[in-house]
Amino acid sequence: MVSITLHNTKTRSKELFTPIDPSNVGLYVCGPTVYDRAHLGNARPVIVFDVLARLLRHVYGAENLNYVRNFTDVDDKINAKAAATGRTISDICDETIGWYLDDMRAVGAANPDQMPRATEFIPQMITMIEGLIEKGHAYAAEGHVLFAVDSYKNYGALSGRTVDDMIAGARVEVAPYKRNPMDFVLWKPSSDDQPGWPSPWGTGRPGWHIECSAMSYELLGAEFDIHGGGNDLQFPHHENEIAQSCCAHPEGEFARFWLHNEMLQVEGKKMSKSLGNFFTVRDLLEQGIPGEVIRFVMLSTHYRKPMDWTAEKAEQAKAVLKKWRAVTAGVVAGTPSDAVVAAVASDLNTAGAISELYKIEDPATLLASAQFIGLLTDDLGGWETAGVDLSAYADALAALRVTAMETKDFSGVDALKTALIDAGVEVRMSKAGVELAEAAGFDALKLEGLL
Repeated sequence: MVSITLHNTKTRSKELFTPIDPSNVGLYVCGPTVYDRAHLGNARPVIVFDVLARLLRHVYGAENLNYVRNFTDVDDKINAKAAATGRTISDICDETIGWYLDDMRAVGAANPDQMPRATEFIPQMITMIEGLIEKGHAYAAEGHVLFAVDSYKNYGALSGRTVDDMIAGARVEVAPYKRNPMDFVLWKPSSDDQPGWPSPWGTGRPGWHIECSAMSYELLGAEFDIHGGGNDLQFPHHENEIAQSCCAHPEGEFARFWLHNEMLQVEGKKMSKSLGNFFTVRDLLEQGIPGEVIRFVMLSTHYRKPMDWTAEKAEQAKAVLKKWRAVTAGVVAGTPSDAVVAAVASDLNTAGAISELYKIEDPATLLASAQFIGLLTDDLGGWETAGVDLSAYADALAALRVTAMETKDFSGVDALKTALIDAGVEVRMSKAGVELAEAAGFDALKLEGLL
């Protein structure tokens, strides 16, 4: 059997992964808050943990993985959008979830086994909160329920921070009902214009952190194998999940392995609307960048390293994928390369796996190995042959050349050839005729007005 090693954030070391139960491997990944389109950075954890799920299914069997990724559908950002647009919260959430799933499928990520919504587990959250109060780990105050951070001695172990350091450096809500500035909300009151549910503490709604603890307990148990997410969630979200889960269910250790992916940049800078480099996944797809290209670029950097999205990387990925798809066209997939599988099994080294793909000469092995990490699949195919029809431009250039041969004036030929090259078109002219092909940097918009 393939040995899997993973970098465990909890121990800050690379460890051999052995599941609690090989016939029921549990994976939980924090999903999106559903109020708007998924931006490019949101796609990174989805792709990373899709590869992990593929690896676990390969090693332990597809039927033996329980992969859970949640939707946060109760949140103040959703409430604000509903108030601003006059739409219902359910309409906004349903639409956004549909967008999200479509966009993630477009980058080759299969749906997890379970995709719970927070609002489906409100009773379980209330039960967990009641248990925390009974055990002395939480307290009610002014319609709120708060987790008492100082009641859990290991608070801060995941992020490596002390409570004193966190109090000094964190921007925490100053509230008179808090016993400790770091205590966090488990339940909060709702006004008449906010979504709310009846509870022992009045009509209200859950805090953010409790939802993942309640859902993972119900779907995976008090102890499961792997919890994943972006490293921006490490504190406070994951730290708080651990505290409330271990206090509510001390019979388990919650997640045994914690995996965190690094953040994404665009052209060397943090993605920001103010810098004009903020993209949703849908933006890129509509700009003609195939989902497979997005996936390739994402996987070309190790998940624990910052990833820089650039237009140059996208063009290089497009060229490589076109070549590989041409080589494997009509081929039946064989068996994935041992070297590719080993790279992925070594802390999801997808960059190393792609390096191994370049070395494979057998088309059947190349196809199976690429598909192992979600590339060259049928679902992502078709884009490489669906380019702009360049035949009219080739005909126009050929006609200009015929005229130029008679008049000895080649200015028209040179002008059109230069414009085509500027648009990223490779121009090949010979006695046999004119051939045009898309090259690196191809931009169909630059072809407008040339005919």
